[in-house]
Amino acid sequence: MKHANDLRQLLGQIDRKSYPAYKDTRGSYRFPGYILNIDHVQGDPFASPSKVSVSVSGQEAGFPPDTYDQPHKRIALQDHILRLFSRALNQYSFKARGSGKSGLISVSRCGQEILERTACHINAKNGDLLVRMEVGFPADGRRINSGELIKILFDFLPKCIPSSLFYKHLDSKKVQKVKELSEDQHYIRQQLSQRHLTAFVANGTILPRESGVSARPMKNAVPFQSPDSLKITLDLPNHGPISGMGIPQGITLIVGGGYHGKSTLLKALELGVYNHIAGDGREYTATDITAVKIRAEDGRSIKKADISMFINNLPNNRDTRAFSTEDASGSTSQAANVVESMEAGTRLFLIDEDTCATNFMVRDDLMQRVVHRNQEPITPFIERVRQIYLEQGISSVIVAGSSGSYFHVADTILQMNQ
Repeated sequence: MKHANDLRQLLGQIDRKSYPAYKDTRGSYRFPGYILNIDHVQGDPFASPSKVSVSVSGQEAGFPPDTYDQPHKRIALQDHILRLFSRALNQYSFKARGSGKSGLISVSRCGQEILERTACHINAKNGDLLVRMEVGFPADGRRINSGELIKILFDFLPKCIPSSLFYKHLDSKKVQKVKELSEDQHYIRQQLSQRHLTAFVANGTILPRESGVSARPMKNAVPFQSPDSLKITLDLPNHGPISGMGIPQGITLIVGGGYHGKSTLLKALELGVYNHIAGDGREYTATDITAVKIRAEDGRSIKKADISMFINNLPNNRDTRAFSTEDASGSTSQAANVVESMEAGTRLFLIDEDTCATNFMVRDDLMQRVVHRNQEPITPFIERVRQIYLEQGISSVIVAGSSGSYFHVADTILQMNQ
């Protein structure tokens, strides 16, 4: 393997040459405590940035094995490390000058959810750490500016890497809290199936977000409180007892006035398939991980989907057992979404009437008298939702604000109030 000095020498040799000469830098170089891998070099300074990765042995990284010995703990630790590394890199991005994307240093941008990302990976067997990033190799016009890249690789990165990828330089208490939160979240998910629940929302959860384009919690928001009839208490391994609402399996209807939180609760359940970082407000909200949000998607393509459960006897005699179209209507697209979700193994539908095709969801009494059943190809979801639960074991959580039809088929009804 080449040494860091070999890279520095090479950069000196190609300085001021045409930009493609940067491709000679591809390879792995040993730096003190880590290996720098230049995996892909961009074609010119205005193209997508170069792909660079950092490998740190488990011995050098030094993270305690009990922080990554289970998948949920490993994913949480990777997420934490990546956030630290991102903050460190942001201080130096574009500090090196040049044309186009010269000087860019970045990693995957993390949202509020704790996800498995290819940008950071810990080997569960030995603790080896791999972090991937993008670096804009500097140039003046389309001439190599090696001096600026030397700043990035030999000055900026050696400051960022130890401060965020080496356990001995991190706040061990924060790392411990990340591990404990992941254990508590994993415990809640285990309890869902054992208690025959589809979701859990802890009391005190902050459901509203800062804005429509921000996932951060809203300031001064009203904390969620469970109705007494659905209140349960879980004894988490680290947090201890925590109370909240357990949504039972079956058909659950969420109702309430406009702006009282119906869709906000459903959105939290939709994202509850993921764990959330501390401070998000929804750390202790968990939903069955197979949950799928169902909606109408006018204009979507459908390929050989069996939607005969909902749509039959079309006027043009088209076969709905292998239905295909390049431009689906609202009702056919939603029917396909339901069927495809069932085939994917979902155990929970999440449905908001605001984003549904009305004729797919329900037909009122007057319409059924005007248009006889044998003249209507669509069997509405309301006539299938109970059958789907009893025969397939798939529960539904439905938000309704204008139609009361689903009251008659619901097992549980929640009314949101302020």
